[in-house]
Amino acid sequence: MNRERFGDYLRRFNARDASAFDDYLTPDVAVRNGGLHYRGVQAMKDHYAKIWNSMQETLHLQRFVADGETMAVELHTEFVAVRDDADSVFGPVQAGERFDYRGIVMYRLRGGRIADICVSYLGFERTGLDGVQRSLGIPH
Repeated sequence: MNRERFGDYLRRFNARDASAFDDYLTPDVAVRNGGLHYRGVQAMKDHYAKIWNSMQETLHLQRFVADGETMAVELHTEFVAVRDDADSVFGPVQAGERFDYRGIVMYRLRGGRIADICVSYLGFERTGLDGVQRSLGIPH
């Protein structure tokens, strides 16, 4: 997978186009995100349906490296609560609250598609409605 193709995946992800998972992930994709582990495209869709239910999530690519079998990216991901949600994946949130993830994501590729996703955290912060930013560590 090259940078241009990965860019298409990110554009579709940012547009909440869950069909991107069908096109870019292997059916048995394995995801490790902190303590959260799941397998399969449907599990990916289910996880992001929960996030997209109350959050606008935007991935910003900072760096990209790939060698054909492995890809690594540095990301800044912004989550903005678009509605109050007592049961979001980040716990109770109020519309307007913001979460910022910064980290490295390592991907293993198989047949030109993503087969394994491993998320590493450099920082995860929550900015409340009062404007105060607080570090959260790893949310999952």
